[in-house]
Amino acid sequence: MTCKSHVCRTVREVVDIGIRIVHITTLYQEKWPLFGLLCHSVLRASVVLQFNAPIDKQGGNQMNTSDKEASTPSTGAVALLIATRKGVWVLKSRDGRRNWELEGPAFLGHITYHIVQDPRDRRTVLMAARTGHLGPTVFRSTDNGNTWKEASKPPAFRKAAEGEKGRVVDHVFWLTPAHPREPNAWYAGTSPQGLFRSEDAGDTWEPVRGFNDHPMRPQWCGDEAPEGTPDGSKLHSILIDPRDPHHLYLGLSGGGVFESTDKGGDWKPLNGGCRADFLPDPYPEYGHDPHCVRLHPLAPDILYQQNHCGIYRMDRREGSWRRIGENMPKEVGDIGFPLVLHPRDPKTAWVFPMDGTEVWPRVSPGGKAAAYVTRDAGQTWQRLERGLPQHQGWLTVKRQAMIGDAHEPVGIYFGTTGGEVWASTDEGAEWMCITRHLPEIYAVESAEIA
Repeated sequence: MTCKSHVCRTVREVVDIGIRIVHITTLYQEKWPLFGLLCHSVLRASVVLQFNAPIDKQGGNQMNTSDKEASTPSTGAVALLIATRKGVWVLKSRDGRRNWELEGPAFLGHITYHIVQDPRDRRTVLMAARTGHLGPTVFRSTDNGNTWKEASKPPAFRKAAEGEKGRVVDHVFWLTPAHPREPNAWYAGTSPQGLFRSEDAGDTWEPVRGFNDHPMRPQWCGDEAPEGTPDGSKLHSILIDPRDPHHLYLGLSGGGVFESTDKGGDWKPLNGGCRADFLPDPYPEYGHDPHCVRLHPLAPDILYQQNHCGIYRMDRREGSWRRIGENMPKEVGDIGFPLVLHPRDPKTAWVFPMDGTEVWPRVSPGGKAAAYVTRDAGQTWQRLERGLPQHQGWLTVKRQAMIGDAHEPVGIYFGTTGGEVWASTDEGAEWMCITRHLPEIYAVESAEIA
């Protein structure tokens, strides 16, 4: 009775003030709190799975390209933040990643594209969502998911001038905390491709005009071309140089990789050496389709890219991409969506290949699921299949749905469009499915539990 009364009161207040969304957001807070995301809470559902003893991992070479010392491995509890087509779930392990508990759902029925814990305070969590009532928006929590509020000013393009074609945000796709020296700042990428910044922990968002209004943006983003990316072209992979908050990178699907050295005031393409086989000129200045771009925090000049046309690596001091995926097995290829870097070894990276032949099935080649790892900057690759289905294993993993943790050995995790989450606590040597039957998974992020 209390719940029904609250709904009626909320709906009446919304009508009285002309569809202001703050009251609907309040209803979401009370009805669907994110169950104390990173804190102790009542368990809605649980999966308890135990891993075998870790297998010895292959040693990797270290690269001392930064004055910053290698980060100390984490030893605490781990949470996996899972964004799906129908809401959010969380997997937690408090015993050395041996047992996992599944909690959720929260925001059931809402499309959630990305959910990220702020590593700078480990209290703030932002979630990109598209809801039936509110449309594209960002939800924010400052208490590790106990309570949530919608951004009072979500990302939105500026009003178009007279005679100018306007743009409308369809959904917020990517969230990135800004530099540690900017503790309340965040960046967001949208579809259609737009870049936005918040300086108040995600409450209000402003367009980054240096990109959104750049005179070359229509050409970079292919505004006159039909949408080639399923569910719309996206701005993603927003990266910040840990040495300099003014030095930014981003990825456009399609469009390519772009770089700014003045905090987003101006941008230039950064695609030299990268192929675009689907264009008349296979080596254009822009027009590429990066699926996921990563920067190594301990070697900030080292960039990796899983592209529509292969796996690439760049030393920014050289300024050109090198296709390291050519060293992958020919029968597997180097097409995929996600890419994960080792937190302490810039030469180590994981990918999850997919079938990119003919009609692009976007599933594990041959129905034999496997990740691949390089420990020598792409010179060689090792297949990681133990525990994964090798018969009728047609897995699809999206660009945001594979992540690592900071433990030793590094944990690697991925979610599938079939609603499974797979985990390895020995850097991919052995895998276990730690939950099943979730909705289509869009993103998986790791977080530290307080």
